[in-house]
Amino acid sequence: HIEVQVMADHRGHVIHLGERDCSIQRRHQKLVEETPSPAIDEKLRREIGRVAVEAVKAVHYRNVGTVEFLLDKERNFFFMEVNTRIQVEHPITEMVTGIDLIKEQIRLAAGHPLSIRQQDVVLNGHSMECRINAEAAHKNFAPAPGRIGAYREPAGPGVRVDAGIGPGSEISPMYDPMVSKLIVWDADRDQATARMLRALAEYEIEGLKTL
Repeated sequence: HIEVQVMADHRGHVIHLGERDCSIQRRHQKLVEETPSPAIDEKLRREIGRVAVEAVKAVHYRNVGTVEFLLDKERNFFFMEVNTRIQVEHPITEMVTGIDLIKEQIRLAAGHPLSIRQQDVVLNGHSMECRINAEAAHKNFAPAPGRIGAYREPAGPGVRVDAGIGPGSEISPMYDPMVSKLIVWDADRDQATARMLRALAEYEIEGLKTL
């Protein structure tokens, strides 16, 4: 599952910010995302980026969005859909490009032209995101709502947590069981993986089932 982040302004200018690999899923819900994709080389990155840009140009799309594809074993890719919004996994693109996607979305929605050219987009290092879900693994990962007790986020260079929770927060059974997002960046995939494992081990969320 490969998706391409795009940005388009009202003047018809469109660029892409590389791809994200969202292949690790459960019940068609993404769990772990990373960029760059380990399944994509530079040649394929240019081609899938070109197709994504042409697709949104064809429908005169404006603003930030994501073009999603499926990639097969022969490295053929097939169009799935366009998500016309910021997605949960957008921070990993921010981490490797240094571009604030929320800021750009607001600028584009206000009618401003793109402030970035395609040649300005440089992918630096590797980033991963894990969705932290309130789920009970021993019950086939059924949602496990409840009240958070002690809460401590991991920290340090290259570690980011996007969350709106804290000690005493109530996780409702009425919504998605995702409670936060843990994002890491490092120079390459192996180092990013090691940093993610360390950050996961340091993440303390009591009162909920998260494994």
